[in-house]
Amino acid sequence: MKRLVAGIVAAMALLVASADAQNYPTRPVTIIVPFAAGGPTDIVARIMADYFSKTLGQQFIVENVAGAGGTTGTTRLTQATADGYTIMMGHMGTHGAAPALYPNLKYDPTRDFEPIGLVAGTPIIIVARKDFPAANLQEFIARAKNPNEKLSQAHAGVGSVSHSTCTMLTAQLGVKHHRVVAYRGTGPALNDMVGGQVDYMCDQIVNLVEQIKGNAIKAYAIATPERSPVLPDVPTTKEAGLPDYQVSAWNALFAPKGTPKDIVAKLNDTYVKALDDEPTRKRLLDLGSVIPDKSGRTPDALASLVKSEVARWNSILKGSAAQ
Repeated sequence: MKRLVAGIVAAMALLVASADAQNYPTRPVTIIVPFAAGGPTDIVARIMADYFSKTLGQQFIVENVAGAGGTTGTTRLTQATADGYTIMMGHMGTHGAAPALYPNLKYDPTRDFEPIGLVAGTPIIIVARKDFPAANLQEFIARAKNPNEKLSQAHAGVGSVSHSTCTMLTAQLGVKHHRVVAYRGTGPALNDMVGGQVDYMCDQIVNLVEQIKGNAIKAYAIATPERSPVLPDVPTTKEAGLPDYQVSAWNALFAPKGTPKDIVAKLNDTYVKALDDEPTRKRLLDLGSVIPDKSGRTPDALASLVKSEVARWNSILKGSAAQ
Protein backbone atom coordinates (compact mmCIF):
# COMPACT_ATOMS: atom_id res chain seq x y z
CA MET A 1 0.00 0.00 0.00
CA LYS A 2 2.81 2.41 0.92
CA ARG A 3 4.43 1.78 -2.46
CA LEU A 4 1.14 2.43 -4.21
CA VAL A 5 0.65 5.72 -2.35
CA ALA A 6 4.23 6.75 -3.08
CA GLY A 7 3.70 5.95 -6.73
CA ILE A 8 0.51 8.00 -6.86
CA VAL A 9 2.22 10.94 -5.16
CA ALA A 10 5.13 10.77 -7.62
CA ALA A 11 2.76 10.59 -10.58
CA MET A 12 0.80 13.58 -9.31
CA ALA A 13 4.03 15.55 -8.85
CA LEU A 14 4.99 14.81 -12.44
CA LEU A 15 1.56 15.95 -13.65
CA VAL A 16 1.84 19.18 -11.67
CA ALA A 17 5.35 19.80 -13.02
CA SER A 18 4.15 19.11 -16.56
CA ALA A 19 1.23 21.50 -16.12
CA ASP A 20 3.55 24.18 -14.74
CA ALA A 21 5.80 23.79 -17.78
CA GLN A 22 2.84 24.03 -20.17
CA ASN A 23 1.62 27.22 -18.48
CA TYR A 24 5.11 28.71 -18.11
CA PRO A 25 5.69 31.58 -17.79
CA THR A 26 2.92 32.93 -15.59
CA ARG A 27 4.91 35.93 -14.34
CA PRO A 28 7.88 38.03 -15.48
CA VAL A 29 11.23 36.32 -16.13
CA THR A 30 14.60 37.87 -15.27
CA ILE A 31 17.51 37.58 -17.70
CA ILE A 32 20.75 38.25 -15.84
CA VAL A 33 23.37 40.06 -17.90
CA PRO A 34 26.68 39.86 -16.01
CA PHE A 35 27.97 43.17 -17.37
CA ALA A 36 27.00 46.83 -17.39
CA ALA A 37 24.27 48.07 -19.71
CA GLY A 38 25.40 49.02 -23.20
CA GLY A 39 27.88 46.20 -23.78
CA PRO A 40 27.50 43.48 -26.44
CA THR A 41 26.07 40.85 -24.08
CA ASP A 42 23.51 43.38 -22.88
CA ILE A 43 22.52 44.29 -26.45
CA VAL A 44 22.08 40.66 -27.52
CA ALA A 45 20.12 39.88 -24.34
CA ARG A 46 17.71 42.75 -24.95
CA ILE A 47 17.10 41.63 -28.54
CA MET A 48 16.20 38.15 -27.30
CA ALA A 49 14.16 39.53 -24.38
CA ASP A 50 12.00 41.48 -26.83
CA TYR A 51 11.16 38.34 -28.81
CA PHE A 52 10.59 36.17 -25.73
CA SER A 53 8.27 38.79 -24.19
CA LYS A 54 6.14 39.05 -27.34
CA THR A 55 6.04 35.31 -27.92
CA LEU A 56 5.48 33.96 -24.40
CA GLY A 57 3.17 36.68 -23.12
CA GLN A 58 5.23 37.70 -20.08
CA GLN A 59 7.93 40.31 -19.69
CA PHE A 60 11.53 39.07 -19.93
CA ILE A 61 13.40 41.73 -17.97
CA VAL A 62 17.15 42.28 -18.30
CA GLU A 63 18.97 42.77 -15.00
CA ASN A 64 22.58 43.96 -15.23
CA VAL A 65 24.76 42.45 -12.49
CA ALA A 66 28.28 43.66 -13.29
CA GLY A 67 31.54 42.79 -11.59
CA ALA A 68 34.56 40.48 -11.60
CA GLY A 69 34.60 39.91 -15.35
CA GLY A 70 31.01 38.70 -15.37
CA THR A 71 31.47 36.09 -12.64
CA THR A 72 29.42 38.03 -10.07
CA GLY A 73 26.25 37.87 -12.14
CA THR A 74 26.96 34.30 -13.20
CA THR A 75 27.36 33.24 -9.57
CA ARG A 76 24.00 34.84 -8.82
CA LEU A 77 22.34 32.56 -11.35
CA THR A 78 23.66 29.49 -9.53
CA GLN A 79 21.92 30.80 -6.39
CA ALA A 80 18.59 31.44 -8.11
CA THR A 81 15.57 29.15 -7.80
CA ALA A 82 15.63 26.60 -10.62
CA ASP A 83 12.10 27.31 -11.86
CA GLY A 84 12.73 29.10 -15.16
CA TYR A 85 12.05 32.57 -13.80
CA THR A 86 15.72 33.52 -13.65
CA ILE A 87 18.00 32.76 -16.62
CA MET A 88 21.09 34.48 -17.97
CA MET A 89 22.92 35.54 -21.10
CA GLY A 90 26.37 34.06 -20.60
CA HIS A 91 29.31 34.25 -22.95
CA MET A 92 32.82 33.09 -23.72
CA GLY A 93 34.29 34.87 -20.71
CA THR A 94 31.86 33.69 -18.04
CA HIS A 95 31.56 30.14 -19.36
CA GLY A 96 34.93 29.61 -21.06
CA ALA A 97 37.78 31.76 -19.79
CA ALA A 98 36.79 32.38 -16.18
CA PRO A 99 37.95 29.03 -14.70
CA ALA A 100 41.52 29.71 -15.88
CA LEU A 101 41.55 33.20 -14.41
CA TYR A 102 39.68 32.82 -11.13
CA PRO A 103 41.12 30.01 -8.97
CA ASN A 104 38.35 30.50 -6.39
CA LEU A 105 35.52 30.61 -8.92
CA LYS A 106 32.25 29.68 -7.20
CA TYR A 107 30.80 27.79 -10.14
CA ASP A 108 31.74 25.20 -12.74
CA PRO A 109 30.56 26.21 -16.23
CA THR A 110 30.37 22.58 -17.33
CA ARG A 111 28.23 21.33 -14.41
CA ASP A 112 26.32 24.10 -12.66
CA PHE A 113 23.93 25.22 -15.41
CA GLU A 114 21.25 23.97 -17.76
CA PRO A 115 22.27 25.05 -21.29
CA ILE A 116 19.42 26.53 -23.32
CA GLY A 117 21.09 27.53 -26.57
CA LEU A 118 23.86 29.39 -28.38
CA VAL A 119 22.48 32.74 -29.53
CA ALA A 120 25.27 34.21 -31.63
CA GLY A 121 28.93 34.09 -32.43
CA THR A 122 30.68 37.45 -32.18
CA PRO A 123 33.95 37.97 -34.11
CA ILE A 124 36.77 39.87 -32.38
CA ILE A 125 38.28 43.05 -33.82
CA ILE A 126 41.52 44.77 -32.81
CA VAL A 127 40.62 48.44 -32.38
CA ALA A 128 42.27 51.64 -31.15
CA ARG A 129 41.41 55.25 -30.39
CA LYS A 130 40.70 57.17 -33.58
CA ASP A 131 43.92 59.20 -33.46
CA PHE A 132 46.23 56.30 -32.63
CA PRO A 133 49.36 56.84 -34.79
CA ALA A 134 49.34 53.56 -36.74
CA ALA A 135 47.83 53.27 -40.21
CA ASN A 136 47.51 49.48 -40.27
CA LEU A 137 47.94 46.36 -38.15
CA GLN A 138 51.66 45.98 -38.88
CA GLU A 139 52.32 49.53 -37.70
CA PHE A 140 50.19 48.87 -34.61
CA ILE A 141 52.20 45.71 -33.87
CA ALA A 142 55.48 47.61 -34.24
CA ARG A 143 54.34 50.20 -31.71
CA ALA A 144 52.94 47.51 -29.39
CA LYS A 145 56.29 45.70 -29.34
CA ASN A 146 58.32 48.86 -28.78
CA PRO A 147 59.20 49.00 -25.04
CA ASN A 148 59.40 52.79 -25.26
CA GLU A 149 55.73 52.97 -26.25
CA LYS A 150 53.70 52.96 -23.02
CA LEU A 151 50.41 51.78 -24.49
CA SER A 152 47.26 51.32 -22.43
CA GLN A 153 44.82 48.47 -23.03
CA ALA A 154 41.19 48.52 -21.85
CA HIS A 155 39.06 45.51 -20.99
CA ALA A 156 35.73 44.71 -19.35
CA GLY A 157 37.15 42.87 -16.34
CA VAL A 158 39.31 39.82 -15.75
CA GLY A 159 37.71 36.84 -17.48
CA SER A 160 35.72 38.98 -19.91
CA VAL A 161 35.96 38.49 -23.66
CA SER A 162 37.94 41.69 -24.14
CA HIS A 163 40.41 40.66 -21.43
CA SER A 164 40.85 37.09 -22.63
CA THR A 165 41.22 37.89 -26.31
CA CYS A 166 43.70 40.72 -25.70
CA THR A 167 45.67 38.45 -23.37
CA MET A 168 45.84 36.02 -26.28
CA LEU A 169 46.99 38.85 -28.58
CA THR A 170 49.73 40.21 -26.30
CA ALA A 171 50.96 36.66 -25.60
CA GLN A 172 51.35 36.04 -29.33
CA LEU A 173 53.18 39.35 -29.71
CA GLY A 174 55.37 38.70 -26.68
CA VAL A 175 54.26 41.98 -25.09
CA LYS A 176 54.22 42.41 -21.30
CA HIS A 177 54.84 46.11 -20.69
CA HIS A 178 51.43 47.61 -21.53
CA ARG A 179 49.27 49.27 -18.88
CA VAL A 180 46.07 47.26 -18.55
CA VAL A 181 42.94 49.07 -17.37
CA ALA A 182 39.97 47.03 -16.12
CA TYR A 183 36.37 48.30 -16.28
CA ARG A 184 33.00 47.03 -15.05
CA GLY A 185 31.82 46.14 -18.53
CA THR A 186 32.63 46.69 -22.18
CA GLY A 187 30.47 49.80 -22.49
CA PRO A 188 32.49 51.90 -20.01
CA ALA A 189 35.79 50.60 -21.43
CA LEU A 190 34.77 51.49 -24.97
CA ASN A 191 33.57 54.93 -23.88
CA ASP A 192 37.01 55.72 -22.49
CA MET A 193 38.71 54.54 -25.68
CA VAL A 194 36.39 56.71 -27.76
CA GLY A 195 37.31 59.56 -25.43
CA GLY A 196 41.02 58.90 -25.89
CA GLN A 197 41.77 57.88 -22.28
CA VAL A 198 43.07 54.44 -23.37
CA ASP A 199 44.83 53.31 -26.54
CA TYR A 200 43.38 50.01 -27.69
CA MET A 201 41.08 47.03 -27.09
CA CYS A 202 40.24 43.63 -28.48
CA ASP A 203 36.47 43.50 -28.56
CA GLN A 204 33.38 41.88 -30.01
CA ILE A 205 32.05 43.18 -33.31
CA VAL A 206 28.58 43.43 -31.73
CA ASN A 207 29.74 46.44 -29.75
CA LEU A 208 31.92 48.12 -32.37
CA VAL A 209 30.05 48.43 -35.67
CA GLU A 210 28.56 51.88 -35.16
CA GLN A 211 31.74 53.34 -33.66
CA ILE A 212 33.85 52.00 -36.55
CA LYS A 213 31.41 53.19 -39.21
CA GLY A 214 31.23 56.57 -37.53
CA ASN A 215 35.04 56.87 -37.37
CA ALA A 216 34.88 57.19 -33.57
CA ILE A 217 37.53 54.44 -33.30
CA LYS A 218 40.06 52.83 -35.64
CA ALA A 219 39.74 49.15 -36.68
CA TYR A 220 42.89 47.23 -37.63
CA ALA A 221 41.73 43.65 -38.26
CA ILE A 222 38.99 41.12 -37.61
CA ALA A 223 40.16 37.79 -36.16
CA THR A 224 38.15 35.48 -38.42
CA PRO A 225 38.97 33.65 -41.67
CA GLU A 226 36.67 35.89 -43.71
CA ARG A 227 35.73 39.56 -43.63
CA SER A 228 32.42 40.52 -42.05
CA PRO A 229 29.69 41.67 -44.45
CA VAL A 230 28.84 44.37 -41.90
CA LEU A 231 32.39 45.80 -42.02
CA PRO A 232 33.71 44.75 -45.43
CA ASP A 233 36.59 47.25 -45.36
CA VAL A 234 38.17 45.78 -42.22
CA PRO A 235 40.80 43.18 -43.23
CA THR A 236 41.14 39.80 -41.59
CA THR A 237 44.11 39.19 -39.31
CA LYS A 238 45.47 36.82 -41.96
CA GLU A 239 45.28 39.53 -44.61
CA ALA A 240 46.82 42.04 -42.22
CA GLY A 241 49.80 39.84 -41.36
CA LEU A 242 48.81 38.15 -38.06
CA PRO A 243 47.37 34.82 -39.26
CA ASP A 244 47.64 32.96 -35.95
CA TYR A 245 45.34 35.40 -34.17
CA GLN A 246 41.98 33.73 -34.84
CA VAL A 247 39.28 34.10 -32.18
CA SER A 248 35.54 34.62 -31.96
CA ALA A 249 33.40 35.08 -28.87
CA TRP A 250 29.79 33.99 -28.34
CA ASN A 251 26.65 34.61 -26.30
CA ALA A 252 24.34 31.90 -25.00
CA LEU A 253 21.35 31.39 -22.72
CA PHE A 254 21.63 29.35 -19.52
CA ALA A 255 19.27 28.39 -16.68
CA PRO A 256 20.14 27.27 -13.14
CA LYS A 257 21.03 23.61 -12.65
CA GLY A 258 17.91 21.58 -11.96
CA THR A 259 15.49 23.72 -13.97
CA PRO A 260 12.71 21.35 -15.15
CA LYS A 261 13.49 19.81 -18.52
CA ASP A 262 10.11 20.80 -19.94
CA ILE A 263 10.80 24.45 -19.13
CA VAL A 264 14.30 24.28 -20.63
CA ALA A 265 12.75 22.69 -23.73
CA LYS A 266 10.17 25.49 -23.97
CA LEU A 267 12.87 28.13 -23.64
CA ASN A 268 14.97 26.37 -26.27
CA ASP A 269 12.01 26.12 -28.63
CA THR A 270 11.31 29.84 -28.25
CA TYR A 271 14.97 30.73 -28.74
CA VAL A 272 15.15 28.62 -31.92
CA LYS A 273 12.09 30.42 -33.28
CA ALA A 274 13.71 33.75 -32.38
CA LEU A 275 16.73 32.93 -34.54
CA ASP A 276 14.39 32.15 -37.45
CA ASP A 277 12.34 35.32 -36.94
CA GLU A 278 13.38 37.75 -39.68
CA PRO A 279 13.24 40.99 -37.63
CA THR A 280 15.20 39.36 -34.79
CA ARG A 281 17.74 37.83 -37.18
CA LYS A 282 18.22 41.19 -38.88
CA ARG A 283 18.89 42.93 -35.56
CA LEU A 284 21.54 40.34 -34.69
CA LEU A 285 23.10 40.28 -38.16
CA ASP A 286 23.23 44.07 -38.33
CA LEU A 287 25.45 43.94 -35.25
CA GLY A 288 27.86 41.61 -37.05
CA SER A 289 26.74 38.49 -35.18
CA VAL A 290 27.10 35.01 -36.67
CA ILE A 291 23.91 33.01 -36.09
CA PRO A 292 24.37 29.27 -35.44
CA ASP A 293 22.94 26.74 -37.87
CA LYS A 294 20.24 24.24 -36.87
CA SER A 295 22.68 21.70 -35.47
CA GLY A 296 24.25 24.34 -33.22
CA ARG A 297 21.00 25.36 -31.51
CA THR A 298 20.47 22.45 -29.11
CA PRO A 299 21.26 22.39 -25.38
CA ASP A 300 23.67 19.51 -26.04
CA ALA A 301 25.53 21.55 -28.68
CA LEU A 302 25.94 24.39 -26.18
CA ALA A 303 27.12 21.99 -23.47
CA SER A 304 29.79 20.65 -25.84
CA LEU A 305 30.85 24.18 -26.76
CA VAL A 306 31.28 25.13 -23.09
CA LYS A 307 33.46 22.08 -22.41
CA SER A 308 35.68 22.80 -25.41
CA GLU A 309 35.98 26.50 -24.56
CA VAL A 310 36.95 25.83 -20.94
CA ALA A 311 39.72 23.52 -22.18
CA ARG A 312 40.88 25.97 -24.85
CA TRP A 313 41.07 29.04 -22.64
CA ASN A 314 42.60 27.10 -19.79
CA SER A 315 45.57 26.32 -22.04
CA ILE A 316 45.85 29.95 -23.20
CA LEU A 317 45.23 31.82 -19.96
CA LYS A 318 46.29 29.57 -17.08
CA GLY A 319 48.75 31.42 -14.97
CA SER A 320 48.22 34.81 -16.62
CA ALA A 321 48.16 37.63 -14.11
CA ALA A 322 44.76 39.01 -13.09
CA GLN A 323 44.87 42.66 -14.11
